Amino acid sequence: MKKNVRIAIAQINCTVGDLDGNAEKIIACLRRAESLCADIIAFPELAITGYPPEDLLLKPKFVSDNLDALKKVAKHVNDAIAVVGFVGRDGKGVYNSAAVIHRGSVAGIYNKIILPNYGVFDEKRYFMPGSAPCVFKIGDIVFGVNICEDIWHNDGPLLQEASLGARLIININSSPYHAGKVLEREAIARNGSKANKVCIAYANMVGGQDEIVFDGQSMLVSPEGKVTHRAEAFGEDLLVADIEIESGKPADMKNCTTIAGTIGNNPKPAITRKDTERLSPSAEIYRALVLGLKDYAAKNGFAKALLGLSGGIDSSLVAVIAADALGRENVTGIFMPTRYSSEQSELDAKKVADNLGIKYSSISIDHIYKLYLMAFEPHFAGKQKDLTEENLQARIRGNILMALSNKFGWLVLTTGNKSEMSTGYATLYGDMAGGLAVIKDVPKTLVYKLAAYRNSISKAIPDSVIKKEPTAELRHDQKDRDTLPPYDVLDPIIKAYVEEDKSPDEIAALGFEKEVVAKVIKMVDKSEYKRRQSPPGIKITPKAFGKDRRMPITNKYS
Repeated sequence: MKKNVRIAIAQINCTVGDLDGNAEKIIACLRRAESLCADIIAFPELAITGYPPEDLLLKPKFVSDNLDALKKVAKHVNDAIAVVGFVGRDGKGVYNSAAVIHRGSVAGIYNKIILPNYGVFDEKRYFMPGSAPCVFKIGDIVFGVNICEDIWHNDGPLLQEASLGARLIININSSPYHAGKVLEREAIARNGSKANKVCIAYANMVGGQDEIVFDGQSMLVSPEGKVTHRAEAFGEDLLVADIEIESGKPADMKNCTTIAGTIGNNPKPAITRKDTERLSPSAEIYRALVLGLKDYAAKNGFAKALLGLSGGIDSSLVAVIAADALGRENVTGIFMPTRYSSEQSELDAKKVADNLGIKYSSISIDHIYKLYLMAFEPHFAGKQKDLTEENLQARIRGNILMALSNKFGWLVLTTGNKSEMSTGYATLYGDMAGGLAVIKDVPKTLVYKLAAYRNSISKAIPDSVIKKEPTAELRHDQKDRDTLPPYDVLDPIIKAYVEEDKSPDEIAALGFEKEVVAKVIKMVDKSEYKRRQSPPGIKITPKAFGKDRRMPITNKYS
């Protein structure tokens, strides 16, 4: 026999450490969902604390305060069942937990069993693993609760809870975004639901947290393995839907918690919802960058941002992302020419600012550069000009941006891309100076695709910028190709080496010249010390620099 159950997935944007704010957001969603007569309301993984709380978990007071916040939330749960992520604790340690709440109290707790410890995840550092699956029975509905990684393993808690009689699985997540991740999630959920003949309610976090972006895209999956409902991408959403669940009994009462009452019986108001369309790959990545910047600024107390606007493609793209994320009135572009800056670059920088409606200033640094050269003249006597003089210009620009940041409280956005960060084609304390590296994880070839995507919405980046050959303009007639292989060669090599951990021979076997591969790998390896000192950047690939890739600076392995 099947019963209709109204389920709500509260896809919310939580802030790490904001226990009161997160609790209030949960309570507001509870009120809204209960007003729609939802029977079960699912919230993301660690919704009380935000994800990932990292070393806050080593503070006993933080864990205690999180438990107090959970009690506060519980008081606002009435006849519905709420599943809320929080940090559990017992005499053995702390857990990544889900509380199942009904009528003002916690009816049961599930502790995450499979703790991920790869990429950005470091859960074994903090959490004890749960010991057993758990299902819950209310009336004649049996459902299971598990957390994120728990459904990624065929023989894990999903299978175990289905074997215990659960016909509905509530899986709560804080699953970070990278390009294509939603397809991976959907495949896991579809395969798991079909193999176990269960409905899966997949609740995901949304929002930016340091380098990580959570894209939301929560979903409901039928026992036939079909995604029947999707929540918004990169935005808060309350997904409410009616689903049919087979009634039944648990197979083993030892791992079942019985909740007094029933669900699915009361009359419900009609609900309507427009289908959520899948984003294109470029749209998805662009939205991730916008949300990552927006939340990084807001959650760290920055209302305004500035950047060096050079007239090149990278700074132009960052300016567009900043205007979309923060509002054009809150973004300032600074053009800082020297004797090597072309007239076209100034025209292009001004055109980008005009197209976006952001503030624009030009501050010539040539006179400052001359003073530097004069000061170093007795020390550099007899030496040829080299990278030193080029880097001086970049560092003067970095100082100007940081001075404006200090004076006005603006966030400095650096504009280097992943191709440059990989190879060290950037100046430490110069163009690497700033608070957030917006496109740090965006390869140069993808920069052009994102520019084309954004221009398809409204013409923001001039054709002259897109067609211009990349140059740092730190010496006469300088081009990126003087130092780097062509980007359509460089970027696949970087992807193979950095993201896929392929060996030089394996990369060469893909069709690249061995000498070029060796050069690129040497540049990547020698630049680790630079990346260690660079600002955080928004993760959009499967392996970003930072938490994803932790290479030693001192490293003799070749």
